[in-house]
Amino acid sequence: MKKTIRIILFTLILLFIFAACASDNLPNNSSTPEVSSSFDPSLSADTFPITLDNYGRILTLTKRPEKVLTLGPNCTELFVALGLQDNVIGRSLVNHSRAPLAPYADAVNSIPQLNYGSATREAILSSGADFIYALDWEISDTGCNLDEAAQYGINVYVNSATTLEEQYQEILDLGKIFCIEDVANQFVTDQKARINAVQQAIAGEEVLDILVYDSGSSGVFTCSGSNFESSLIKLAGGHNIFDDLTDKQWITVSYEEILQRNPDLILIHDYDTPSVEEKINEIKNNPTLSQLDCVKNNRFASITLESVLPGNRMAYAVESMAAAFYPDIFSNSSVK
Repeated sequence: MKKTIRIILFTLILLFIFAACASDNLPNNSSTPEVSSSFDPSLSADTFPITLDNYGRILTLTKRPEKVLTLGPNCTELFVALGLQDNVIGRSLVNHSRAPLAPYADAVNSIPQLNYGSATREAILSSGADFIYALDWEISDTGCNLDEAAQYGINVYVNSATTLEEQYQEILDLGKIFCIEDVANQFVTDQKARINAVQQAIAGEEVLDILVYDSGSSGVFTCSGSNFESSLIKLAGGHNIFDDLTDKQWITVSYEEILQRNPDLILIHDYDTPSVEEKINEIKNNPTLSQLDCVKNNRFASITLESVLPGNRMAYAVESMAAAFYPDIFSNSSVK
């Protein structure tokens, strides 16, 4: 009976797979339908002003933004997924992206690059933007900060979700800001349904201990328990072996500590350089990490960095991770 239920659930997931193809090093198990913005200009006058709570910071808008900067590949792709690409005049952190998901590629790539890497203060302030949706590390005292943006008439909504519920709220807030609440609500509903289908498919399976390997140098740079990625890993049936560390979202841990915690699988971030293959070689040639059973057994998986940042790829990331964690369950998919 359990096997029959899994087959039925997996068949439902396959319907998503055939709906679209994505560019990621893990199997594509996602449905990413193109969305047309349903913005009705007549609604704008009745909507504003609006006041929102952006992680304890009160944000008040008196009109619908017209010129937007999306600082982070996840931020840019989310705007495209919501049908808001025509409002985006610049994007950043392209170096942290392997490529947009296929249904969004043309729209994302048509948006001008404000900066290839992190957005500079000069580029932001001279852009003419009236709104920014930015990864939290893109707005800081070392670049353009919140106070300075406000002086230039730029409202900033910071993308800083550490849980799926927080990211869902960000999407719903963007729906209010851009007068597309129906689109935002439907997007959140679809994400939840896809994630629920994965969780039902892996119900009862043994939880796998996962080491996230972003980079390595005098230790491993990885994500903590307060990082958004830990939530995705958990929903995919894994356990971040450093989820007990929560002071910072990104941390450096020792090789010896990793050996002691003994992960079942190493999940490698794919972005810019070095390549995934080079990172695997680093791990295999490390005197300590090479002792891990998962390394000896080549238990590696990779996922593009933008897929585990808070944005539009929540279901996609959970589907991809689950397929890598439990290849026997998803054996009919394109798992390699």
